[in-house]
Amino acid sequence: MTAADPIFLALCGDLATLTERYRVPGLSPFREFAVAGGLLSYGASLFDIYHDVGVYTGRILNGENPADLPVQQVTRIKLVLNTKAARALALAIPLTLRARADEVIEQSKLCDYRGAMRIAPSSRITSPLR
Repeated sequence: MTAADPIFLALCGDLATLTERYRVPGLSPFREFAVAGGLLSYGASLFDIYHDVGVYTGRILNGENPADLPVQQVTRIKLVLNTKAARALALAIPLTLRARADEVIEQSKLCDYRGAMRIAPSSRITSPLR
């Protein structure tokens, strides 16, 4: 189980790979972990959180006094199951849990927020202007 920390979000692909390699069920509050191959995630959607922040900021920029605005709190929690990871761990997901899930992932996808910046040690960086 991982905490709701940006480090774990940035390393979701690596953590999912480790849970698969060592055959340990992995749980995270980030949907991206389950997408990367972890067993499940249960937590607030980052997309929803950032959307709410944008709406709140828009209200302030439109002239509302920040002191008059209510404190915002997460109200939507999502359960995401990865059936491929469950099969790899020989776990049977009950149909009731599967039906309750907000999203069921059948196939893992690549998840690495550093992917565009990750360069293999043997790679050379070349300028496109040369």
